[in-house]
Amino acid sequence: MNDQPLDADDPIQPDVPQRASGTPDSVSSPAIVHAPEVAEVAAPAAVVPTDDRTAEVEDPWGSAFRRIMGGNLVMAILAIITSLIVGGILIAATDERVQETAGYFFARPADMLAAVWDAVGGAYWALFQGSILNVARADAGFAQLIKPLTDTLNFATPLIAAGLGVAIAFRVGLFNIGGRGQMLWAAAAAGWVGFSFSLPPVLHVLVAIAVGIVAGAIWGGIAGALKAYTGAHEVIVTIMLNFVALWFITWMLRTPGLLQNPGSNNPISPAMPETAILPSIFGPPFVLHWGFVLSVAAVIFCSWLINRSSLGFQFRAVGYNANAALNAGMNVKRITLLAMLFAGGFMGLAGAQQVTGAVTTGFTAGIDAGIGFDAITVALLGGSTPWGTFFAGLLFGAFKAGGFRMQAAEGVPIDIILVVQSFIVLFIAAPPLVRAMFGLPQPGKKSRQQRRDEVSLAAAATKKGESA
Repeated sequence: MNDQPLDADDPIQPDVPQRASGTPDSVSSPAIVHAPEVAEVAAPAAVVPTDDRTAEVEDPWGSAFRRIMGGNLVMAILAIITSLIVGGILIAATDERVQETAGYFFARPADMLAAVWDAVGGAYWALFQGSILNVARADAGFAQLIKPLTDTLNFATPLIAAGLGVAIAFRVGLFNIGGRGQMLWAAAAAGWVGFSFSLPPVLHVLVAIAVGIVAGAIWGGIAGALKAYTGAHEVIVTIMLNFVALWFITWMLRTPGLLQNPGSNNPISPAMPETAILPSIFGPPFVLHWGFVLSVAAVIFCSWLINRSSLGFQFRAVGYNANAALNAGMNVKRITLLAMLFAGGFMGLAGAQQVTGAVTTGFTAGIDAGIGFDAITVALLGGSTPWGTFFAGLLFGAFKAGGFRMQAAEGVPIDIILVVQSFIVLFIAAPPLVRAMFGLPQPGKKSRQQRRDEVSLAAAATKKGESA
């Protein structure tokens, strides 16, 4: 063995001889390996790693604009505006003056444009005066000026409560189409308590409403139990339960001694006594009753239930991913049942409000007035949130209140309002269509700077891999 010290330029020699196979007893000398003088792998140029968050910091205004324009609120507003535009086109197309001036459009186009403006502008101005402020009656006093606003709140009262019944089911991943049946049973139960018992004024109406809420919750709970414990689809079950409730209530209204008004052969119930009627908030000539306050209280309770309570957390968890919630130890069957119980309870509040506030002279099988199905639109427009449902209910209440004045003052069919509501549902259900119509960024689409950063990172990674 060489006793001289080795420096960096000397070849690396083994201390003992090795065989060709690599064992220490080998007598053959292995190949001499020199340390490399120059590094063979060049270090890649320093690249500052960036991601989506870095790009957002570099362009905060653009990122904020994309978040705002892609939000549910903007989508709802644009859906409403687009639906009103479609409604305006239908109003203009059905107007007689517009049709007359269209015959000589190329000779005098200004006549047709003026006719379109008069038809559409007059119709929507009548809608405003019938739902917000009656400017034409301003000289009659402040009460007549704001009466349309109170009418809007009155129409919105059951819509808000029923919309909550659909919204809370949506949050759990359920589709509650059984609002009509739940409202019918609630109306029948509340009405029966109203005209069958004699109680003190305030207590009587509260008991009637409470019994209606329980009846609606039970009818909704039947669908929830079938969904949870048998796997039956809630859409089919709730639709079928609507017909069961309709014909069962119709039979009760036609049978003396049950719900039919004594001494009458018509399928109508007795009138509600004064003690079982929700009083007016402001008195005559306003029709707004205390049911609106109950609807606001229901919104506050629903907001607390979904966003602040542990049960609401379980509702949201099951709605996001039922399998993950089950693996986390949540009782999905129990949560499904409770969700439909609450949904039916909110629908029951709407049905009880109908017989104790809106129709107090006796109800028929049409007491739901289509509110159970309108509630689906209200919940969709409100994004299945309590306060979103509240404002959506106010909008549809305005449509109902102003639609009658629009028909009376301008001769516009009230069915136009139904068309507008239908288009709102269409546009809410198709956000990409609305974004494409208004040129809004699609959600998840990266900015130009983000795409450049990703290309740079990919190129650097590829170069480093090839060098290695």
